[in-house]
Amino acid sequence: MSVARLKKMSLIGPAAKKADTLEALQTLGCMHVLPLVPPPNEPEKISDRGAREAYKALRFLAEVPEPRRQIKRAPDFDMDRFVRDVTDLMQRIRDTMDRRDFLAHRIAQVRPWGDLDFPPTDALAGNRLWFYQLPLKHRDALSEVRFPWAILEEDHRYLYAVLISPDEPDDGVLPVPRTHVGSLPVHELEAQLEEAEIALEALEAERVALTRYLTLMRRNLSVAESAAELAHATQKVRDEEAVFALQGWVPVDQVETVLAMANAKGSAVLIEDPGPDDTPPTLLEQPENRRAAVDLALFYQVPGYQDWDPSVIVSASFAIFFAMIVADAGYGAVILLAVLAFWRRMDGTAGQRSWRLFGLIISAVSMFYGVMVGSYFGVSPAAGSIWARLKVLDLNDFGAMMMVSIVVGIIHLVLANALAARAAWGQRKAVANLGWIAALIGGFVLWLGYMNGKSPVPGAAILAAGIVAIVLFSSERVIQRPMDWIWRLIEGFQSLAGAMGAFGDVLSYMRLFALGLASASLAITFNDLAVSVMQALKGPGILFGLLILIIGHVLNFALAMMSGVVHGLRLNYIEFFKWGLPDEGIIFRPFARKEVQE
Repeated sequence: MSVARLKKMSLIGPAAKKADTLEALQTLGCMHVLPLVPPPNEPEKISDRGAREAYKALRFLAEVPEPRRQIKRAPDFDMDRFVRDVTDLMQRIRDTMDRRDFLAHRIAQVRPWGDLDFPPTDALAGNRLWFYQLPLKHRDALSEVRFPWAILEEDHRYLYAVLISPDEPDDGVLPVPRTHVGSLPVHELEAQLEEAEIALEALEAERVALTRYLTLMRRNLSVAESAAELAHATQKVRDEEAVFALQGWVPVDQVETVLAMANAKGSAVLIEDPGPDDTPPTLLEQPENRRAAVDLALFYQVPGYQDWDPSVIVSASFAIFFAMIVADAGYGAVILLAVLAFWRRMDGTAGQRSWRLFGLIISAVSMFYGVMVGSYFGVSPAAGSIWARLKVLDLNDFGAMMMVSIVVGIIHLVLANALAARAAWGQRKAVANLGWIAALIGGFVLWLGYMNGKSPVPGAAILAAGIVAIVLFSSERVIQRPMDWIWRLIEGFQSLAGAMGAFGDVLSYMRLFALGLASASLAITFNDLAVSVMQALKGPGILFGLLILIIGHVLNFALAMMSGVVHGLRLNYIEFFKWGLPDEGIIFRPFARKEVQE
């Protein structure tokens, strides 16, 4: 697996063949189109890559609990028109629901004053009614009102009063704001609410009727997706009178195919290598059976075009870290059983089969490491047994397990710097990466010498060589004048600030030991507690002990799974990517027809 090499291709052709050229290019599906014109100023005119409206319409109909019998064949089915009809129905349902909710709220506001028939304005000599919901404790405030007023209703909390005035009273006339009840009586509002409910039922019936086209919608989603992708790419094309211009990145092995298509459409083509100011997208080339590794690598960050493919390293190190955190062969066997239970369900696509294989790898590594530390659901093997002889690590030996964790961390960071140096070979930063490798190894050797009473000279020499390489080669400043040499040296010394980060990153790997010890200790605790209950309570103690074992190990297994996933990925995404992939790239998005599976 590697990062695919790309070429920048520019196509210039007659405007009359613009649509045909774009459709042919979409059929090839191998170009990452670059924008040659700015996007429209109005956001609503910007075309989305995906068929957002079609997916909204599909979800809207798919949420109906009992869809109608599906229509499998309809030659005159128009996906675009159907999506517009469903979208219009969605809006009408939304408007009707808003109307219904408004009426229900207005009825709740008006009902405390009773079912009033409001007289016309001229019947009140130009006066109007103003309603107030006044707490009982403010009853005395009514006596100070200079307008005519009346209490229409009263309950245990409020007085429902009405003031009569040609103009709206001032805000301070009563200690509460007035209530807006409108001009319609309760019975009229209830009649309108009933009409809204009936209309909503009719719209829902229309929605249910449209569910008979769900199968056809799913089959035609690829058409909607392709149309949206074409519209999105069209907005990136530059139009100049009688010609159009299109530019994008194409994998090297697809250049000849695009060139043949362009010649057939009468377009001129310019092929260029990536320049120093270009930022090509990243396309990872990998077989389909390794899809899980690529998904893990791209989940957090896309590597830059000039970087390397981290998928194999990330997947392998994640499996190891996960096993060290779980630290139990029994839990690894449970993972294996879960993978086997879902084996057939994960056989639909190459990606699912890849994740299925990765699950087998994780379970195998977890069982292998569990055998190495001698933990089987928290139970240690009997002395003298073959399983006891296979135990080579003791989780209770804190010094040894801390050493193992630190060694794993140093190896991981050294590997990250080595791969970064390989990707940048020929540049100054490659030597700086080698310097960090020497600094990590030298610091570790120096620490070992101090712990064992050995000479510090070998470790100090390696560490010093690494520091010199870091100081001299970390800066990328171009030398244009003598002062630039001094600035390059200053920037080199500034890069040594990363030494504290390197020290902290190495210590971060001690979480492997800490979490593994916590998982094993918790399993042992549940086992001891269950045995104690069984011995203390004869008869029912067996039942209680079994419950403690089952609940305890299920809880511990869940915690181990979460810790293994979170921290196993964290050490890759934070510590490893920090040193091996400091730059983030752009994912390669081919301009292609979409195939949506039903």
